[in-house]
Amino acid sequence: MEPAGPVRVERRLAAILAADVAGYSRLIEADEEGTLRRLKALRVEMIDPKIANRRGRIVKTTGDGLLVEFASVVDAVRCAAELQAAMAESNNPLPADKRIEFRSESTRATSSSRTATSLATG
Repeated sequence: MEPAGPVRVERRLAAILAADVAGYSRLIEADEEGTLRRLKALRVEMIDPKIANRRGRIVKTTGDGLLVEFASVVDAVRCAAELQAAMAESNNPLPADKRIEFRSESTRATSSSRTATSLATG
């Protein structure tokens, strides 16, 4: 049911960072529990703190990916670069077939949200 009254749409320009794990299916097939355990640790120890440090907000997660919103394109790109550098360091001691590597892309987009104003009749 649609709310009564006018709907106000708020729009703002945002930077979106999309990232996912390259070769996720291969990693899961080879070692599902180990891959999921490592991804969870990476989120807690590295990914989420770097996003927070750049004032990002995780909009959506998938099994192997993230959509993150930033107010600034500069923050989105810097966060992606920091994550890539940290992942390279984390992967350094691992054999190539065990490495978790993220692909990422940044873009600008218009974000909108709707709010309804209720009109009472009496």
